[in-house]
Amino acid sequence: MPAATPLGLPAGLIRTARPKQWVKNVLVVAAPAAAGELFARHVLTQLGLVFALFTAAASAVYLINDARDADADRAHPVKRLRPVAAGLVPVPLAYATGAALAVLAPTAALALCNPATAALLAAYVGMQLAYCVSLKHVLVVDLIVVTTGFLMRAMIGGLALGIPLSRWFLITTGFGALFMVSAKRYSEAVQMAGRAGATRALLTEYTTGYLRFVWQLAAGVAVLAYCLWAMEEGGVARSSLLPWRQLSMVAFIVAVLRYAVFADRGTAGEPEDVVLRDRALAVIGLVWVAMYALAVADW
Repeated sequence: MPAATPLGLPAGLIRTARPKQWVKNVLVVAAPAAAGELFARHVLTQLGLVFALFTAAASAVYLINDARDADADRAHPVKRLRPVAAGLVPVPLAYATGAALAVLAPTAALALCNPATAALLAAYVGMQLAYCVSLKHVLVVDLIVVTTGFLMRAMIGGLALGIPLSRWFLITTGFGALFMVSAKRYSEAVQMAGRAGATRALLTEYTTGYLRFVWQLAAGVAVLAYCLWAMEEGGVARSSLLPWRQLSMVAFIVAVLRYAVFADRGTAGEPEDVVLRDRALAVIGLVWVAMYALAVADW
């Protein structure tokens, strides 16, 4: 096992914090964007702070998780290369760094944001640590916890800025997240069918039929909630040039249908990878963002 070195420790800690996963924390802009309050200077400054705090909280969970699973990871063909399992980062240091970040993130949020933001970050860390210890082995609950993590990311920007979160925003975001999470699990189950040693032990307890039902149900509820939001003010344009709210339904539904193609094939991995590798889906997403922005701005 390679020995930890002073030069290798910072790089190992950063790798353990999963920088590739930090892109998910961009969801902190969701609530301010939905409310049309994204581009004020104080908003962008606050969102930068919230992004950093949520990244610290998520990194704390990864560090503690890898420290806890170090022995098991050493027996895994891929996970053995993780810095903690490989001995590049000592287990006590990973625990200590993770614990420090877990305390620092909500404490800094309390001092620099507000109690609601601090409470959400503390709840996120607690929930994710419970997931690492036991909840990831509980059927259905594991899906709910991962989905709730995405929803918390989408909520925290609004909480930090005091922006009310609408029921349609919460329903669409929550079930949209469940759609992507269950589609990913379904894809993992399809790819691991007939193989020994699934990457997630719980995959052997789910059936592909059940996971397909979950992502189809979640997609349907997300589309319905979005359409109800879009039609809430009627189907005609008022002060805007065109009824952008209603027109955005088309782009949203087409994006869900396009994403469902990959879910159905069993190739829906990380949501960001699905979007980035499919040019058509990326273009549809940009069209939807443009229409949604026009609807919020009432242009």
